[in-house]
Amino acid sequence: MATILFTDIVGSTDLAVRLGDREWQRLVAGHHAAVRRELHRFRGREVDTSGDGFFATFDQPAQAVRAADAIVAAVARLGVSIRAGLHAGEAVAAEEKIGGIAVHIANRVMSAAEPDEVLVSGTLRDLVAGSGLEFNDRGLRELKGVPGEWHLWALVRKVTDAGQDVVDGAVRVLVAGPARPTLPLPDKPSIAVLPFTNLSGDPEQDYFADGMVEDIITGLSRVKWIFVIARNSSFAYRGKAMDVKQVGRELGVRYVLEGSVRRSGNRVRIAAQLIDAGTGTHIWADHYDRALDDIFAVQDELTISVVGVIEPTLRKAEIERARRKRPDSLDAYDLYLRALPFAFTAMPQDADKGLTLLVRAIELEPDYAAAHAMIAWCHEQRYLRGGLHEEVKQAALYHARTAIAVGGDDAAALATAGFVIAVIEYDYETATAAFDRSFALSSSSALALGFSSIVRAWKGDDPTAVDHATRAIRLSPFDPLLYLPYVGLAYAHFAAGRFEEATAAAGRASQSNPKFSMPYVLHAAALANLGRGEEARAVADRLREVEPDLTVSTAIRSARFANPDKNAELGNALLLAGLPE
Repeated sequence: MATILFTDIVGSTDLAVRLGDREWQRLVAGHHAAVRRELHRFRGREVDTSGDGFFATFDQPAQAVRAADAIVAAVARLGVSIRAGLHAGEAVAAEEKIGGIAVHIANRVMSAAEPDEVLVSGTLRDLVAGSGLEFNDRGLRELKGVPGEWHLWALVRKVTDAGQDVVDGAVRVLVAGPARPTLPLPDKPSIAVLPFTNLSGDPEQDYFADGMVEDIITGLSRVKWIFVIARNSSFAYRGKAMDVKQVGRELGVRYVLEGSVRRSGNRVRIAAQLIDAGTGTHIWADHYDRALDDIFAVQDELTISVVGVIEPTLRKAEIERARRKRPDSLDAYDLYLRALPFAFTAMPQDADKGLTLLVRAIELEPDYAAAHAMIAWCHEQRYLRGGLHEEVKQAALYHARTAIAVGGDDAAALATAGFVIAVIEYDYETATAAFDRSFALSSSSALALGFSSIVRAWKGDDPTAVDHATRAIRLSPFDPLLYLPYVGLAYAHFAAGRFEEATAAAGRASQSNPKFSMPYVLHAAALANLGRGEEARAVADRLREVEPDLTVSTAIRSARFANPDKNAELGNALLLAGLPE
């Protein structure tokens, strides 16, 4: 068994460009000399070096970790940050080369390390137990190309002020200076929006790029569940080529949004990318091209577009992060996140699973508005498609009203609670008031727009329903809740007699959420009204697979049209589609 070490200079490409060829080569030579000196001192074997990275092996695991610590410190004296990763396992030797899965794992561990950090696998950490080395838990990570999840640990390095010696076991090194403090992550998803790069070649266009960033920061700040770094802190990075992991560490954020603005004549292109600052992984990227007929209108439109797509993208990333956490370390927010995929199917069987997690969340945080709103939605699903039990109805109303009472500054909670009240009580006025409060907090909430489109269609306000649905789809085209605005569109088009459009919208809704019965209801009814009986019966067959006990009367119950004639029209169409009465 060998202990394998990989190191790599952080931001080497940017550093090389900034220094120029001659100075860069001098720095690399100094770096190589420092690394080889420490490898020799700790009896490591250099296997390979490519550019600015080293690959070495050791016989003794503790010696390898101490060597990595010493290398990071030695290279720091050159003004260079490196990352180091280690793993222990079986290595395969062939023609003076060493390979195997253990080598691949060590390299991936190194890629996950922060600047100036020594990161080790759980395997290696267990091997050095009792050596006096201390580690901080970095949690479970997925390593690219390696099956499963890996528990990673960061060495607690003994760093003090410049000029002082550091003693760690047998190691005695001189540290160049104090490391920048690492800020703790807040208890909700956190993001820094860095200044967008002006690629126009005209410094006068900086104002447009800065205005975009300021508006995005303001827009994201209105999303209650996201912690957004203030403008002045983000703009401290203007003009600097920074490693996003370092930015995340220094600002205490989990995500970084960066981008560029290129203006040419009367057109502008905005490119943006959302990055996980812990891993450097790109979560989302897109670009927007617009004509600058009205510069401020374009700025507003682009801001709403960017903010609208970031919210569901962050939600999806946070759900995945919570899924990877150990069950014994879940807080109220993690429990809420784990419940969302169950709530999002909008069917009672999954709602039961979500409620188990959500009840635990409000036990930990009784005034958690988002959790109360999601509990209300789960109970609404159980009530409407689970037997119309009075106790379930009252539970839905209680949690919806609680969400509105304690979540006056939470746009998503207000919208979800408003929708539940509309469904349970036919109280469309309270619902639309809640939607309007939600829009005042965040005009780019695709969730609120989706719920609103359904309720507006039920009320008979078809133009607003179509407008809200279309905006939600445009804002967040890859949202797992995309079925909501498509259901709103289907209701609105069906009520207006536009059955072709209703068919298309309902079909897209069922593609987005194949488990939800209502899109099939609307799809089958619209096809029946178009005289396409065979297709309507095929959709009705699929509907019975999703909800076997569904009848015409129970389907109409879920369609909450304020106009009873529309409910009757829907029922007659479903009879034509072959659904039992």
